[in-house]
Amino acid sequence: MTEEARSIIARVKVLREIAEISREELARELGFDAAEYARWEEGEADFPMGALVEIAAHFKVDLTELINGKPSRLTSYCVTRAGSAPEVSRRPMYTYWNLAFKFHNKRGEPFLVEANPETENKPISLNTHPGHEFDYVLEGRLLMSVGGREEELGPGDAIYYDSTEPHGMKALGGGRARFLAFVL
Repeated sequence: MTEEARSIIARVKVLREIAEISREELARELGFDAAEYARWEEGEADFPMGALVEIAAHFKVDLTELINGKPSRLTSYCVTRAGSAPEVSRRPMYTYWNLAFKFHNKRGEPFLVEANPETENKPISLNTHPGHEFDYVLEGRLLMSVGGREEELGPGDAIYYDSTEPHGMKALGGGRARFLAFVL
């Protein structure tokens, strides 16, 4: 487990303990499977990005602060210059870059996501979280699974879905797939 993952777990635990609620209660309130939530908090599995978005919203903290331990400050607008978005490593086959990390009290979370070429040879890892998600493919080919249905997407294709449905993706064609993901 990375130091970043340990730090995120510690911040989530502190927030939960300050609110004086159990793991099971938080999982129930957010619609997570209690056993899976326990695995996240024990470090046996990574918190999915969508789950972190929901946890941050539940505790009324900014996602940037939950992930990085540093508060965002901007409230009017923020510019994220090319190459300056902080990398958020959540799962080994995917890399996320937070595109609005400086903006405080966001209503959604925009990410640049890269699906590693090795995902093509693996089963799609499904997750769920409250809310909606919008993904727009920038490059490569992406196989999306939402609610048991699969869609192949290429550059310029987009998908909007209810993220309480089991969903996941993987790169196709032997190369990486890059896409914009907005978690709402």
